[in-house]
Amino acid sequence: MTISLERDIIYPDSDGQPMSDNTEQFQWIVLLKENLECLFADNPHVFVAGDLLWYPVEKRPDIRVAPDVFVVFGRPKGYRGSYRQWQEDNLAPQVVFEILSPGNRSKEMIRKLKFYEHYGVDEYYLYDPEDNELTGLQRQDRELCEIDGIEDWTSPALGIRFVLTSTTLEVYYPDGRRFLTTVELAQQAEQTNLALEQTNLALEQTNLALEQTNLVLEQTNLALDQVNLALEAERERAERLEAQLKALGVNPDEI
Repeated sequence: MTISLERDIIYPDSDGQPMSDNTEQFQWIVLLKENLECLFADNPHVFVAGDLLWYPVEKRPDIRVAPDVFVVFGRPKGYRGSYRQWQEDNLAPQVVFEILSPGNRSKEMIRKLKFYEHYGVDEYYLYDPEDNELTGLQRQDRELCEIDGIEDWTSPALGIRFVLTSTTLEVYYPDGRRFLTTVELAQQAEQTNLALEQTNLALEQTNLALEQTNLVLEQTNLALDQVNLALEAERERAERLEAQLKALGVNPDEI
């Protein structure tokens, strides 16, 4: 009797490795992952993940890698313990990011490059924040080839722009906004709220001024009404006087 062992195959959700080796590497991973989430927030068919194990081959749990950040077009958002490609319409991540740390060995990075090249990644970006070095690779046929001009480069798949300055890497949304950290986003939100409060205060002051102007107009209209009433009363008095003079035989025009 043949017993199927497929159900006994385990695909661990963790490789036992830390997400990052230091705070700077962690900050960059979070920066890229969260801003990419924001970029594709309105597209339900773009899946963004950070430090998630990717298993490209069914029944081969030994073939795996955990990119720092990756993006898959054509797959829904949602929870995953790992990315098992055969359960995802066999779609490989199209874009992968790795943030280097002093602990990264060249042998390990070469292995990852070969992995991404073999299993279908279209764009692969590596950034070393310590040395401020950015490397980009783009698929040409079956190979990932280094991108020339990466210092000012726009990703064909993501539409985001990389600008490597003399001190750091800046990443921009397609509309020109810069990728911001959580702290910067909070500060920006606080500044926006402050600006809104100031605008609301200005509107309240404008409304108060309008109310005062309306009050002055009402008082002016009331004064005009009183003047008109006085003029009407004077006209009526003059008409009565004219009638009395005419009754006495006096022509008012001859007086």
